[in-house]
Amino acid sequence: MSGPVLTWLGETQPEFGPAGALAEDGPWRTARDVRGVQWLLLDVADSGTNTVSREVLEELDKQLNALRADPPEGLVIRSAKPGGFAAGADISMLRDMSEPRDARALLSRGHAVLDRLAGLGFPTVCVVHGAALGAGFELALACDCIIAVEGASFGFPEVNLGLHPGLGGTFRLPARIDPIEAMTMMLTGKTAHTARARKLGIADAVVPERHVDAAVRAAIAGKLDHDGPGLTGRAMTVPGARRLAGARMRARTREKAPQDHYPAPYALIGLWEEHGDDAKAMQRGEIASFADLLSSRTSQNLMRAFFLRQTLKQAARGKDTIGHVHVAGGGVMGADIAALCAIRGKTVTLFDPDPKALARAVERAAAMCAEKHLDGLETRDALDRLIPDPAQYGVKRADLVIEAGPEDPETKARIHAGLEPEMNPNATLASNTSSLSLSALAKTLKRPGRFAGLHFFNPVASMQLVEVVRHANTFRTVTDQLAAFCGTLDKLPAHVTDRPGFLVNRALTPYLLEAIKLIDEGVEKETIDHAAVAFGMPMGPVELADRVGLDICLDVADSLHDNLDKPLPEVPGWLREKVREQGEVGRKSGKGLYIWQDDGTLQRNGAGPPPHPDLTDRLILPMLNACVECLRKNVAADPETVDGAMIFATGFAPFRGGPMRYSRTRGIDAIHRRLHGLAALYGDRFTPDAGWLDLESDDL
Repeated sequence: MSGPVLTWLGETQPEFGPAGALAEDGPWRTARDVRGVQWLLLDVADSGTNTVSREVLEELDKQLNALRADPPEGLVIRSAKPGGFAAGADISMLRDMSEPRDARALLSRGHAVLDRLAGLGFPTVCVVHGAALGAGFELALACDCIIAVEGASFGFPEVNLGLHPGLGGTFRLPARIDPIEAMTMMLTGKTAHTARARKLGIADAVVPERHVDAAVRAAIAGKLDHDGPGLTGRAMTVPGARRLAGARMRARTREKAPQDHYPAPYALIGLWEEHGDDAKAMQRGEIASFADLLSSRTSQNLMRAFFLRQTLKQAARGKDTIGHVHVAGGGVMGADIAALCAIRGKTVTLFDPDPKALARAVERAAAMCAEKHLDGLETRDALDRLIPDPAQYGVKRADLVIEAGPEDPETKARIHAGLEPEMNPNATLASNTSSLSLSALAKTLKRPGRFAGLHFFNPVASMQLVEVVRHANTFRTVTDQLAAFCGTLDKLPAHVTDRPGFLVNRALTPYLLEAIKLIDEGVEKETIDHAAVAFGMPMGPVELADRVGLDICLDVADSLHDNLDKPLPEVPGWLREKVREQGEVGRKSGKGLYIWQDDGTLQRNGAGPPPHPDLTDRLILPMLNACVECLRKNVAADPETVDGAMIFATGFAPFRGGPMRYSRTRGIDAIHRRLHGLAALYGDRFTPDAGWLDLESDDL
């Protein structure tokens, strides 16, 4: 598909008579074809993606008023953007509606527009290519018929913003498909792609782009049947059946999202239980509930996380000048970096001195292709781009050489010494080190300005953040180049400076080591993990350490130990013995602090006894303390970078908005006093960083 109006470039385009052109009217482009069918194309200005804003709805209302005065044979709504239908509501508009009263008024006006669309006296058809999400999906649901172009997808991601659908989705989707399936989509935020959308009944037809016009004619003629929600839909008109189903939904939701942290799913379940058989009552409840959730701290913080992601993405929008990547090191990290680069279209040469490691790397690449749902042709092309290179012929041709060797400064320096003389003088050398000093490594290089850190997190395929690390002599053009490269890989680059542990590991290490210290004091590991999860972390520090690898955690701890202003908890001898002598390094060895099953799940012994009141603060506040130190030492440029990096690299409770936002919410003075109290009880490692005093007057 190409061009601004996709369907209308080929032989199947509608005929528009003598005028033959679309009139532009704000975000809508409109014309009536020779069959008397009105076409409305959404084309939000100055954006590659449509969003549903106040202006979009107001202008749609004007269009509908005009159509009522001069009714067409039918109405077709679709997008003029090649990238897709609509990404949802304008999040900036939602963020600015802090008063529930204002939100209710705006939502009511939006509902009135979509009600008017749904009540038109002639057939209405929505044609969806690409994604129809959130309010974009709700716009489609207000039409009589939905035609999906192959590759289309539908979803309600509002739950990720601490919300539920707010423009009619809560009652229109359950009226269209099986209500249980509809509720599951809204509660999980999962997307239904083309085949599943057709199976569920969201789409009335799925066609290739060239057949859209024929499908539209069939829809307007009433030749596309829609089965509706079926037997389950009829059963769910009984309040008792909804209450029973709602109880099961609550139980499943509680396993992943406590109500105190994420109220939106529970609000939606309650609405459906009470009003699921009354669309008008459901509509009133949806408006009131959405407005209340919008002003909640959870939603405000999750929207902040959304904008933090956008800010990090902005750093990746330069021109990517890297075509050929050479990866030196075929271990887990190097192999996965190489595979990701090949999947994203780069030519990749991969070196490892062990031929078996190269073979395993190709197997891992094939598995990553499957995980990312690449088809056979896409997988073949990606694997063709990944070239095992035991002789390192690719070094000379590479635009970027990524060193992914062992986390040892002497080994890395030796690898760099072999690579740099063979590289193109204009190529960039990047180390995937997680904590070693780049300045020290750069001292042995002839071209230190073209050397930087490119710290991927494990697992590479799913972790969103990459730290782009500069030392004192790194060229800015190099870090900009690496950030743009991260954008091509669909990663979020965080610019940080060369300090021990950089940003993420500097903040994460005291958290993990405090958990080990607590185990050494006799606290059950399940109790420790439960306390962190109850705070809002995606998993506890003990489980995280096992997943990362206890050997890696020890390497990072040892590299930081003598390079920090304040002490870290000492690593107990039993842990060193477990890792160094017994080889029990966590999930990858099947045993670490937990025992791991063959399928990668861990064996737990229950939740453990209730945590001591100090336990959560002993885990979380050292992390915050380290973040403040990183700000004071300019490791990160601002609190937003800290919050974004910690949310997208560690999963730091996103509903709290990140560690710096949480600090502001809890109170800078309160945390400062609490750290002093913990230091008096447990030692100098809790001494508050001097940077807390600088934050007192800041507006985070």
